[in-house]
Amino acid sequence: MLSNKPKILAPVRDEASFRAAVKAGADAVYFGVGELNMRVSSRGIDMEELPRIVSEAHERGAEVFITLNVIVYEHEVDKVREMVRKFKEVGVDAVICWDFAVIKICQELGMTFHVSTQASISNSSAGHFYEDLGARCIVLARECTLEQIKEVKSKMKSAKVEIFVHGAMCVSVSGRCFMSNFLECKSANRGECFQPCRREYTVRDKESGHELDVSNGFVMSPKDLCTIEILDKLVDTGVDYLKIEGRGRSPEYIQTTVTCYRRAVNAIENDEYTDELKDELLEQLKTVYNRGFSTGFMFGRPGHEAWSRVRNSQATEKKEYVGKVQNYYRKTNIAELKVLNGEVQVGDVLQFQGPTTGVERVAVENFEQHPDQEVTIKTEFVVRKSDEVYKIISR
Repeated sequence: MLSNKPKILAPVRDEASFRAAVKAGADAVYFGVGELNMRVSSRGIDMEELPRIVSEAHERGAEVFITLNVIVYEHEVDKVREMVRKFKEVGVDAVICWDFAVIKICQELGMTFHVSTQASISNSSAGHFYEDLGARCIVLARECTLEQIKEVKSKMKSAKVEIFVHGAMCVSVSGRCFMSNFLECKSANRGECFQPCRREYTVRDKESGHELDVSNGFVMSPKDLCTIEILDKLVDTGVDYLKIEGRGRSPEYIQTTVTCYRRAVNAIENDEYTDELKDELLEQLKTVYNRGFSTGFMFGRPGHEAWSRVRNSQATEKKEYVGKVQNYYRKTNIAELKVLNGEVQVGDVLQFQGPTTGVERVAVENFEQHPDQEVTIKTEFVVRKSDEVYKIISR
């Protein structure tokens, strides 16, 4: 048994991904509410939905953390205070932040807070500073190595330690980048990053006008972090939370990553984390969005192998829209689908997703074709009217 079994912290972008995360075994979820978070492009959870989401998470034994981790301007301070007051009222477990205005408001209102990776905490002295302010958890900078993570954790007094274990990596130190703001007037520190670093670049001689394409033009686009093959070493550091990045990702991304890391932690706890299981989980993680994988800074500053060679995803699976659920008959476990694109065939893998269903998949063994592009198939799980249906295709 592990002396300190870490919790899996999952990203959430909407209700579908929330249910996908908790069904897959997340111990905690994090998401933004409104525009004051680092992923304003993802929907997040509305304030009106929040009490219900918090209640359901707690019923399932999962914690809820709200990201309020942007730079806050003077005219927003009162708004932040009202948001934090509401978070406390509905039972949110913690606010993730780093702006001292937010920290001060959390202190005044008695709201638990965690310090975001944007604070670039890389040593125990900085950790103690935030700990003395009342922080219950510190999220270490992504540039820390395994040894540094272990040392900082060993020196903390009471605050828990959280680290990123999977997802997109930013070329900037702990994600504090100004490139998007300069080029597109979209501030990364306000959750609006336009990701210009993910593009290819050319070097131009201003005097002669000669241009050279940079070898591997994606010179500022790191591969995604993936620690599944070294997760046992990470668990040995004693950290408390293993954080998956991806609040802008699809529900199936969240389901797959949480499932894989859940299986890994359970296997480590039971001393069953074999090379075969590592390989299996790695292949499963490759099926969803990724720019290739690296272990980031875990073993020191990464070399050239850490840079991506593509702008878009290298996922080994993709999904194509099929249609929507028209009806579901609980007594017979039959789903009636309205096919709006393509066709359904025996052998297809169909994915159902919706705000209540989360994400579920079924391999079509047989089906019945009806008039008006309606199809009925049997499922082992409950789906709902208006759930979206996709066909999963191997690349």
